[in-house]
Amino acid sequence: MSQIDRINQVSGEIIDAAIKVHSVLGPGLLESAYQACLAYELRKRGLHVDVERALPIVYEDVRLEVGYRLDLLVEDLVVVEIKAVQEFHPIHEAQLLSYLRLADKKVGLILNFHERWMKDGIKRMVNGL
Repeated sequence: MSQIDRINQVSGEIIDAAIKVHSVLGPGLLESAYQACLAYELRKRGLHVDVERALPIVYEDVRLEVGYRLDLLVEDLVVVEIKAVQEFHPIHEAQLLSYLRLADKKVGLILNFHERWMKDGIKRMVNGL
C-alpha cells in the first residue's frame, strides 16, 4: 500500500470515528472531552494515537520548545486539530498548515465538534501531497 493510500485510509477512519463520537456526545462539550473520546475510539480501532504531542520549532539549527502541541497525531501520518467553535475561521486553517509544516506531515484534519452535523465540521488540508 502506498503512503498516500495509507494516509487516505487513516483519514477515513478518523472521520468515521469522529462522526461516531459526535453522534454519541453531540455538540456543546469542551474540546478536551472530544479529544479524549476520539483518541479512545481510534485506539479501539487499532490505530496508534499520540495525544498532545510536543511540536518544537527549529530555528537556525536550534530546537525550541515553545509550547505548541498537536491535539492528535494518528499513525504518525495524520495531524488532527480538534475544535468546539461556532465556525471555522482562517486562523484555524493557518494553524493546521503551520503544524503540518513544522511536523513535516502531509495531511491534517480540523474537526469542529460544535456543529449540529459532524459532516459540516470536517476540513481536510494537505501540505504538498
